Amino acid sequence: QIELVESGGASVQPGGSLTLSCAASYSIRNYPGNRICLAWFRQAPGKEREGVAEYDVDGTTTYVDSVKGRFIISKDTAGHTLYLLMNNLRPEDSAVYYCAADPGSCVDGIQDVSVTDFGYWGPGTQVTVPQ
Repeated sequence: QIELVESGGASVQPGGSLTLSCAASYSIRNYPGNRICLAWFRQAPGKEREGVAEYDVDGTTTYVDSVKGRFIISKDTAGHTLYLLMNNLRPEDSAVYYCAADPGSCVDGIQDVSVTDFGYWGPGTQVTVPQ
């Protein structure tokens, strides 16, 4: 069982920055070495949920093309908090951002996975970048 809770969502002017956090709660006994694939997804009104960034068990990170060079995914050393630093925000970044997790290595890069590849989800946090 993995519980995820996101925080840090806000309304930010275009060009601004924001950092999202995801607190992950799980038993180390069940997931030794913190071998859990972690990711950020987002969903805008009327659109499908899309993968934004992924953090694999070996530290490999992948990003969707639209955020490359602007967003950075990271994890604290204890492995229980996932971050998403978002720079140069654009109106099209507005969405509910979700933290997702699944035991073991990530199935594939973030651009090639689907929501069904992740078994655990947080409730989401709203990011708004006005026009």
